[in-house]
Amino acid sequence: MAEPGCVKCKMRRRYERKPHSLLGRLWKWHTGWCPGWKKYLKSLSDEERAAVIERMEKLAK
Repeated sequence: MAEPGCVKCKMRRRYERKPHSLLGRLWKWHTGWCPGWKKYLKSLSDEERAAVIERMEKLAK
């Protein structure tokens, strides 16, 4: 299976570095409706998915 684009996404890396920047917030907003992001999350194991979600929530604070 090919690696999802979300793994290498430049916008995601920007969010992880500066979550409150304009581009970071835009990336976070787009994950709410992006079918690729949802497919990426479904491809992860339960533990990996929980870790990704927890990391994103921590960054948002």
